[in-house]
Amino acid sequence: MKQQKTMTPLESSALEALHQTMIGYHPIGSETRSQLQAICRCRRLEKGEILYPIGELPTHFAYVYTGLLRVFVTDDNGNEYNKKFFEEGSFPGSMTALLKSQPSRFTVDALEASLVVEIDHQGFRDLLQQRQDLMLYQIHYLERNWLLDKDAREVEIVQEDAALRYQRFLQDFPGLTERLPQYHIASHLGITPTQLSRIRKKT
Repeated sequence: MKQQKTMTPLESSALEALHQTMIGYHPIGSETRSQLQAICRCRRLEKGEILYPIGELPTHFAYVYTGLLRVFVTDDNGNEYNKKFFEEGSFPGSMTALLKSQPSRFTVDALEASLVVEIDHQGFRDLLQQRQDLMLYQIHYLERNWLLDKDAREVEIVQEDAALRYQRFLQDFPGLTERLPQYHIASHLGITPTQLSRIRKKT
């Protein structure tokens, strides 16, 4: 019988945090929790280290235990656009690439030294077919984070000016303004750092 690897206290804490985040969407039974942990691994990232590179086929998505990550794209002129930030308790990954089994169009990297729990995507998909509690968790998670947030983001981009987009950012991510350089926030909002500086002076 294959002996299970002994977890460090930090790894145990990270997996417990993952469990607590998940049950915030739907209760997860002990058997499902055990099977889920079997497809997880903890990974440390240095600041600036790439978790999932553009152009590669990903096999995992992650949960942020400590630290801060981003998903970004780079245009032909080398300009970066920050699609989304992922702080503690969130799930970064190139989800479209995972679902379509195609190379990622985005890069995921660490803006701070981070500890993440990586979750094997195929193993997770297999568990979804077997465990009803995990399937219900997934439904609630997708409703809250993909459908509702996506609708809000699309309205924001089309209807709101830069000042309103910045106010929405402050409401949605109140702790990130002290952790992010101004140019990263500006990139996410689709404006220049100079424009953001003017907006901040007026608020």
